[in-house]
Amino acid sequence: MSVHAVVLIQCEIDEIPEAARSIADIDGVSEVYSVAGEFDLVAVVRVAGHDDLAEVIPGGIAKVEGVVRTETLIAFQVYSRHDLERLFSLGFEEG
Repeated sequence: MSVHAVVLIQCEIDEIPEAARSIADIDGVSEVYSVAGEFDLVAVVRVAGHDDLAEVIPGGIAKVEGVVRTETLIAFQVYSRHDLERLFSLGFEEG
């Protein structure tokens, strides 16, 4: 079982690039996006179980210098054309 979460992150304005790089280096964080709007960064977290979220989000992302606030959205289901294409292509590798 894997757990996916989207973490919305507000940062000190002068520390956004450094915070983004630090967050991207945390195990369990797969992508970090710089975005416009109320939040400055969005991180996609993929971990093995719910208990791992505590290590990655409050134990990792929230402690990064420059991070002011986080809001976490935990995914119930993942819908991704990329994942479906990979699933349906099993056994049909070129070569």
